[in-house]
Amino acid sequence: MATGSGAGSNSRNRSVGVPDFEPLKQAVANCVRAISGDSQLQISYTTDKPAMVGEEVRLPEPGRKMSRQQLSVLRGTGDAMALRKACHDTQVHARLSPTGDNARAVYDAVEQARIEAIGSLQMPGVSDNLAVMHEDKYSKTNFPSAVDRADVPLEDAVAMVVREKLTGREPPESAQNIVNLWREFIEQKAGKNIDALDADLEDQAAFAHAVRELIRALDMGDELGDSEPDDSEDDNDSDTDGETEDSQRQNEESTGQDESQPEDAESDSDDQQQGESEATEVDGDEFLEDDENDTEQPGEAYRPELPFSQLPPESDYKVFSTEFDEVVLAEELCDETELERLRSFLDKQLAHLQGVVGRLANRLQRRLMAKQNRSWDFDLEEGYLDTARLSRIIIDPTTPLSFKMERDTVFRDTVVTLLLDNSGSMRGRPITVAATCADILARTLERCGVKVEILGFTTRAWKGGQAREKWLRANKPPSPGRLNDLRHIIYKSADAPWRRSRRNLGLMMREGLLKENIDGEALLWAHSRLMARSEHRRILMMISDGAPVDDSTLSVNPGNYLERHLRHVISDIETYSPVELLAIGIGHDVTRYYDRAVTIVDAEELAGAMTEQLASLFDEVSQEKKQAAGKRRLAKTG
Repeated sequence: MATGSGAGSNSRNRSVGVPDFEPLKQAVANCVRAISGDSQLQISYTTDKPAMVGEEVRLPEPGRKMSRQQLSVLRGTGDAMALRKACHDTQVHARLSPTGDNARAVYDAVEQARIEAIGSLQMPGVSDNLAVMHEDKYSKTNFPSAVDRADVPLEDAVAMVVREKLTGREPPESAQNIVNLWREFIEQKAGKNIDALDADLEDQAAFAHAVRELIRALDMGDELGDSEPDDSEDDNDSDTDGETEDSQRQNEESTGQDESQPEDAESDSDDQQQGESEATEVDGDEFLEDDENDTEQPGEAYRPELPFSQLPPESDYKVFSTEFDEVVLAEELCDETELERLRSFLDKQLAHLQGVVGRLANRLQRRLMAKQNRSWDFDLEEGYLDTARLSRIIIDPTTPLSFKMERDTVFRDTVVTLLLDNSGSMRGRPITVAATCADILARTLERCGVKVEILGFTTRAWKGGQAREKWLRANKPPSPGRLNDLRHIIYKSADAPWRRSRRNLGLMMREGLLKENIDGEALLWAHSRLMARSEHRRILMMISDGAPVDDSTLSVNPGNYLERHLRHVISDIETYSPVELLAIGIGHDVTRYYDRAVTIVDAEELAGAMTEQLASLFDEVSQEKKQAAGKRRLAKTG
């Protein structure tokens, strides 16, 4: 019996077998609102990283062949975010947060364990969903196979032990090894402190004080800060010591505003909340720099420094092996036919956005062209014929012809590098929009006489490649440094015309390309390429959606190892280099890293952000301000 559609109609064939997930989405959304206690909470589904931003919860989009386990992971992610909305006070959390990176990581992880424990004790279904979510999370790491404490984070182990104590539920199987490696140490040092935590489960402030004592018991008391905050400032603002307490509270909150949130090291602050309990390490010293007075000594002279001529003390960052790193042209990773297909796919994905991006590109072009300030030299013996002076010949035929020539402009003597994060978290809409915007900007700037280079960075493998295997064969020497194989991709060189490189950007759509990101070394690579250019003005734009993350490296080094190196590289470039550095963060607050940066929440904003940032760069820039900024940094590092 024929059931197919008629000739020339493909509408039915496309719809056959496509599940309708709308009822499921509505059910999960209603559960999240009910648990959070906020009926106005906005729930959306995305292929990007799940997150909570303000009053919006973004959950993972259901796959076409969703299994029961994947459904439980989806529900567990929603439950974790809903519980954080209902049971977490960001101001209390920030006020009592430790100042040290390691202590803050433990503090954040245990707070997430408290939040989830409240829901687990009251709702068995939520407890099951959270258990599946954690099982899925840790099964994707290399922690189950770790054999040494240094290979697994202490904060995860403490959170799991606390969760076990509060709920009576054993850690998921994939996290058992983490707990087993640390359990003896944790119970020996802080067993009594953990036993006392369940008494303050509903009182976040009291619980936080107890967690601070737990951190002190774990020999991290020096990271708690000078003194423990006093809760009385919340209750009585009119005390005689009120001004002092308020000042202390503001300082502590400024340190805690950049505290990390769950789910890897890519979340920003409590305004962008995640459902899981991994933490990003943040260097609190950056806030001290902003508070210092920008003063000069009378008669003090400033001498511009050559790039990197007076570097501060070297970073402790090191690389275990560069043997397997690669810098590769995009066309070498894919054949021509596949590149054409991927480029066509990219164009179709964002066909509806081309008009918007095109209008922004035209606006950028008009602003750039207006800044070229074309000028001419007249009465020359060669060049272009000056037709405005032909009347002289009519009056006096013996008068020689007059020529003119356009003067060279500093504006044209510019090169721009777009450095795109090619990490796995960019998969989906962010990478398609980033690729399209890079394409449009390259075309626009080329029309204006500005050369553009488009680069990408990722790793060759997930969770360590051949470098990690080499480290294992060497009997795992401690503190190996970076432990993965870099892949730096050249999509378009500065001298290559846009039309020849256009299809290369389709490579970003290739499945399996996007892996992990080590931003510090990528910045150094892009910067070194710019420094080799002859152009007078060099601009480097970083486009990323989060902090550097490489599981292999972070599993055997401190949790903020890659982030510290990134800060060091940024400080060097911004202070000593003639390269102008700016950044755009996609859903991630990069303003805490870069002096000149903008953060966007939705990927659709990327086009406007890129064009506006580049347009502002071509405004008249006061070199004195840049020199003064460099001088202040020199004084602080001296």
